Amino acid sequence: MKMVLIDGEHYPDVTAWAVKRLGDVCCAVFLGGTEKVGDLNEIERKVGVKVYYSRDYIDAIQRAIMENDIHEAVDLSDEPVLTYEDRFRIASFLLANGITYTGADFTFRPRRLLNINKPSLMVIGTGKRVGKTAVSGFVARTLKEIAKPAILTMGRGGPEEPEIIEGERLEITPEFLLGIAEKGKHAASDHLEDALTSRVLTIGCRRCGGGMAGFSFFDAVEEGIKIAEGLDNDLIILEGSGATLPAVRADGCITVVGATQKISFIRGYFGPFRIKLADLIVVTMADLRSERRLESIKRVISKINPDAELHLTKFIPRPLGRIEGKRVLLIMTANRKGLQRAASHLEEHYGVEVVGFSGHLSNRRKLIEDMRKFKGYDTVLVELKAAAVDVVTRRALDEGREVVFMDNEPVNIDGKDLRDSILNLGKRILGERR
Repeated sequence: MKMVLIDGEHYPDVTAWAVKRLGDVCCAVFLGGTEKVGDLNEIERKVGVKVYYSRDYIDAIQRAIMENDIHEAVDLSDEPVLTYEDRFRIASFLLANGITYTGADFTFRPRRLLNINKPSLMVIGTGKRVGKTAVSGFVARTLKEIAKPAILTMGRGGPEEPEIIEGERLEITPEFLLGIAEKGKHAASDHLEDALTSRVLTIGCRRCGGGMAGFSFFDAVEEGIKIAEGLDNDLIILEGSGATLPAVRADGCITVVGATQKISFIRGYFGPFRIKLADLIVVTMADLRSERRLESIKRVISKINPDAELHLTKFIPRPLGRIEGKRVLLIMTANRKGLQRAASHLEEHYGVEVVGFSGHLSNRRKLIEDMRKFKGYDTVLVELKAAAVDVVTRRALDEGREVVFMDNEPVNIDGKDLRDSILNLGKRILGERR
């Protein structure tokens, strides 16, 4: 059945004419506008279906969905009653409820969600470079205390066929990764980073294209899930890619939000869709923003999903090898402020001398210029991302320098305990499946 979204800027007779042409309409939601209508009774009498109304149109839409078997919402309204922001808000809500949203010149259609036969947890982000892979690694390391997790990724540089990396057994060295790069493969793909930082089994899949709501055009996630279900693990962590998310029916969801993102990307477009899915929301890089900005982010998120547990965190660098006493060149994807904080942390806690740093890991031309510029270092400390292997590792090894990879670990700045919250979520997911 169809639900129609209507307004008072149209005469009721015109709305009734459109509803009759549509057919199969069970109800309507009145969005507002008083120019051409008297009251709701008049609209209901003319249109011939039950009309729902609330000051917050989402409440009215929710009641209509709960009381009727609705598969599609057809928007018969117009400006000025609905703005572009309103329509994205409605689309986010409808897609989260598996309902198609159709207008005069657009259609947002929910993807068929894959079912998983094992307990599952999805980790997604509201954008690229928000630290989602770092959070996924932390989630896996934490859940190893109560389960045997495996991570399934869907990177833009992922392998053509799903690839298993036994992170708990395989020694992932710079030379090993360089060998992968020399075969023409992406040696800094998410599943390799996860295997290195969390030491769990990972399955690398690929995807191409990302829709506005976050679904990919093509991906190999379904094939990867079939492999994961046949392996010796009891929890599958499904990691999104950038702002793209796996089209699965997971038992739980963690949404990663970057404090450095524009608030409009969190509050608007399909940010609310991703936030609404979450049981747990991790705001990363919160130490790089003012208290005022963080309060704004918290208000926005809490309004969209008041039921989710919210954590404000910062990243601290976690070297994956011995660096004490070394002269270090630090290479990351962070901005200058983030680089300076990471360098200070390393010098204070690891007794190193950071002789230079570059935030151009995802810009090969500038990265090469930086590596030519810096001298006097014996060790390169680098995140396993972007050009970390084919540019940084290759050049460093050719020059006889040591390469140590690093992780970024999320740490609360709000007095909460992210680790405990992840354990509680994991226990809930595992308990519900038993």
